[in-house]
This record gives sequence, structure tokens and C-alpha cells, in this order.
Amino acid sequence: MKQFDPTIVANTKYLFFTGKGGVGKTSAACATAVYLADRGREVLLISTDPASNLQDVFATELSNRGTPIPGAPHLTVVNLDPLQAAAEYRESVIAPYRGVMPEAVIANMEEQLSGSCTIEIAAFNEFAGFITDVGVQRKYDHIIFDTAPTGHTLRLLQLPSAWSGFISESTHGASCLGQLSGLESKKEMYRAAVSTLADGGLTTLVLVTRPEEAPLKEAERASLELAELGIRNQILLVNGVLLQCDDPISVKLYEKQQTALNAIPEGLTPLNACMIPLRAYNITGLENVRAMLREDKREVAHRALNTEQFHRMRDVVDSIEKSGRRVVFTMGKGGVGKTTIAAAIALGLAQRGKKVLLTTTDPAAHLKFVLDRADNVAMSHIDEQAELKRYQEEVLSKAQANGLSEEDLAYIEEDLRSPCTQEIAVFRAFAEMVAQAEDRIVVIDTAPTGHTLLLLESTESYDREIQRTKGETPESVKRLLPRLRSAETEVVIVTLPEATPVYEALRLEDDLKRAQIAVGWWVINQSLSQVDTTNALLRAKAGSEVEWIDRIDAHTDGRFALVAWNAGQIKDEKLLDL
Repeated sequence: MKQFDPTIVANTKYLFFTGKGGVGKTSAACATAVYLADRGREVLLISTDPASNLQDVFATELSNRGTPIPGAPHLTVVNLDPLQAAAEYRESVIAPYRGVMPEAVIANMEEQLSGSCTIEIAAFNEFAGFITDVGVQRKYDHIIFDTAPTGHTLRLLQLPSAWSGFISESTHGASCLGQLSGLESKKEMYRAAVSTLADGGLTTLVLVTRPEEAPLKEAERASLELAELGIRNQILLVNGVLLQCDDPISVKLYEKQQTALNAIPEGLTPLNACMIPLRAYNITGLENVRAMLREDKREVAHRALNTEQFHRMRDVVDSIEKSGRRVVFTMGKGGVGKTTIAAAIALGLAQRGKKVLLTTTDPAAHLKFVLDRADNVAMSHIDEQAELKRYQEEVLSKAQANGLSEEDLAYIEEDLRSPCTQEIAVFRAFAEMVAQAEDRIVVIDTAPTGHTLLLLESTESYDREIQRTKGETPESVKRLLPRLRSAETEVVIVTLPEATPVYEALRLEDDLKRAQIAVGWWVINQSLSQVDTTNALLRAKAGSEVEWIDRIDAHTDGRFALVAWNAGQIKDEKLLDL
């Protein structure tokens, strides 16, 4: 696989970088922007990522109006805040109803407009203006976006019912309904922006991924989804590829990456693919941004960590046992190792004589890769796709019975593809699992987010207000949120010692706080600082983790566990050594 050369994307004005959180979208977008600007192109770089660290990257105070970058005379950077934009948009939609509609209805509307889909629409609203601004088009040779809209959002924009104020007609608890209400005046601007995205002569979509199984599968899903919408001018950019190995740890990492790349998903094989080598340093400061696409620098200050000062997984398990918790959730973004941590907690509690149920939304076969049969541990899994299909059929059947138009049914079908809807679909299964905490400790790998729980709570209130539930809410669901807010429940947030996973974990914690659910422990997984490697690049990479470990240490007041990097699947008794 050849190394990434930005000139291969320089034949289009618009460049959209997209990919799973933590794969290096921002770094790749910044490095491409600087590369083109250094060659005399006028470049506008725009970030719509809520976890953006562009101000750190360029060591410059940024705004939503555009800031010239010292040392890169042809580069201007815009840092949009989609969270603020979403808050302003949410209030603009709801304000006319305050004092008119019952409080339960207002609460339902507020929570529906608090999810990730609304944030993405607010972000799209911001950068659609840049795409369609004639003055911006004339001024810049290239306009680069760090984070592209998903296929789900783009499909919503193309549905007529998206513009109908559909929120007041919601028949289920998903969060996308009504997110476009009140934006009728911008309909043509959105249409023009979507058209530009689909024009291969104007736009290149850069799918950023890592040489790992989960990010590659996510890249395939995004690629196919966007191709269906006509966005077919795509390239695949694999970030963080280890090129050389010279000790046992680096050999294991090299082999793990090559295994993933050799099994690249079929949907990605037609794409022009290139890579960026693994870099030892954080991509901050103009010098490092320039170096990312050219050279490795290993002069990273390596501050050794005193491993004795940090907790291990056994400390987490001891704490859970002593506190008498009955329900334990491991939560975090995809790819951080939640399943392994959940299995370690379950096995640790079982070793201490506790009766445990370990359950996950991953296929049961995946759970068995981590833990075979163990004394005192029962294992189960929630079939997420089966639960989603059942829920979709129920909602559509109800909508059809209400005589909704084909347009409205199409909108509901699209809404049912949203991430929030998928959480809601498995919610009843989660509730049934948690109900088993009466006679055992229940350890659940992944849980509904705080937003989804609040959404369901507000929807239940809304349904009571307009008498829609007709007694259909199961007792296990009614009892779930109070139980999660009680001292019975422990939430363990799992992250990696890197910028994006940490920022996303912090947002997840804020989300849970809104739902009045406390986080007990954090776990920093896959830390290179905890392995004995002589490889110069990996040692330097371990040094770059220290900043994020220190941040979590300060944030949690030391209530976190540090788990060493491991090349393979940790299984059975070895889980107790984490």
C-alpha cells in the first residue's frame, strides 16, 4: 500500500474527511491542508467535530469566522462548535411552544433534539453555508472539512417529510424526528450542498481508518452507505501503519495490523487505498503537522510512569464487590475494549464467590473468544439486529394503522435507522437483563446512553400526557431508570490513552450526568506505557500517552485503572491479570 500523497485529492475543490472516532481524521485533514497551502494553494479548513482539538493542533486561538495560521500563509482555519449550534437550533424550534404545550411535551421535544443526530444536522447547517457561499468558492482553491455528514443525515435531508415539523407527530422515542422543523428557508441551500457532495468533479471523500478490524468495518459501512447516495469519489486512507518491527512487542503489533489489512472488507477493495505510517508524536504544532506526511520524529519526551501509583482491574473488582453493586455497565465508544473489561469484571466477581450474569450486544461467539464457561458466570447476549427489526416492524405497523402518508412513512423508516433508535430497540432487552439483578450481579457490556434513557423517560411522560401507552410499558422498563440512578448500579467508562477517545468518554460522562447516573470508575485500556518494549517508535508513542493518562488522573481524582496493550484476545484466567 503506497504512502498518502495529497496531490491525488488536489483535483477537487472540496475534501471531506470521515471515519470512526479516534482514527485520525483531524490529523489527516490538518496535514493535507498544510501540505496544499505550502504549495501555494489557498486553503480553508473547517472542523465540525465536537471533540475537535484544532486549537491545540495549530497552537492558535480559533473561531467560527476563520483564522489565518501563522507560519502557513495560505491557510485559514474555521472551528465550528456544533454543540453550541445544536443548542441554539434546539431553542429556536422549541421556544414557540413554551407556555403553550404541557411541560411533559416540552421535555419530550427537548430530549428528542438533544441527540447526536441533531448535533450532526446543526453541523451540516453550518458547513452547508460554506459549500454554497459564492464568495468562499471564489476565494479558496480547496475547502477541507474535518468530519463529513453520515449517510443517515443525508438521506433525511432528501425526504420531503423532513421539512414538515414532524416532531409533534412522533409515534416512537427516536431523536431524529423534527430536527429539521423550522429550517424550511434553508431547504434549497441544503439541496445544493448535497448535490455538491455527490459531484465527483467537485468533491473527494476521504475515508480515514486504522489497520484494525473494527475501524475497517466501519469504513466499509460508511463507504457503501454514501455510495448509495451518489457520493462515489472516495479514497481509503489507513492511518497509523507500523512499517518496521524489531522486538517482540513491535512484531506482535505489526502482525496484528497486517492480519487486519490482509482481510480488508470486500466493500473497500475497489477504492484507491493509501496509508500514513504510525507516528510517535502527537500531531500538534505546525512542525509536527508538516512532518506527519513526510517523516517520523522520535524526539518525544519520554516520562516514565510509576506503575505502582495506578490502580489495576483487581482494584475495580474489589471496589464493586465491597460496595454491593448489583448492576455493572461497561460503556465507551466502539473499539476501546468494553467486552474484555466486562469479562474481566465478571470473572473477578465470580472468583470472589459472587453469582454473575455477563451479557453483551456483541454476538455470543465474540464473547466466547474472551471467556469460556466459568464457575458462577452465566453468559448471554442481546441480538441487537433482531431487536431492532422487531421494533422497526412494531413502529411501522402502528404508523400504517394511523393512516400516515407514504412520505411520512419513508421519514419514519429513515428515522428508525438512527443510532438512538437502535439503542431504544434493545432497551426492553436490557431492562429484562437488569431485572435479573434480584438474585445475581449483572454485568452488561454496553448500555443505553444517558440521552437515550432521558429520551425514553420523557417519551413515557409524553405518552401519559396524551394517553398513548395504554398500559404497554413493561414493569422492567418502568423500574430500570430508578435502578440505574440508585446505589445498586456501577458505570465503568472504558477509553484509550488518546485524544479523541478521551474527549468522547468525557462527553459520554456528561450525558450520563444529565440522566443523574453516576460514573464509578474509568479504565484506560491498551496502554503502551505499560509494556516493556525496546522499539524506539513504540517507546516514543508510549510517551505521548502520558498527557492523556495525566488528564484522566486529574479528572477522576485517581479513580481509574490502567490496562497494558496486548496484541491478541485476552481470555479466561488471564483476564484476572489485567
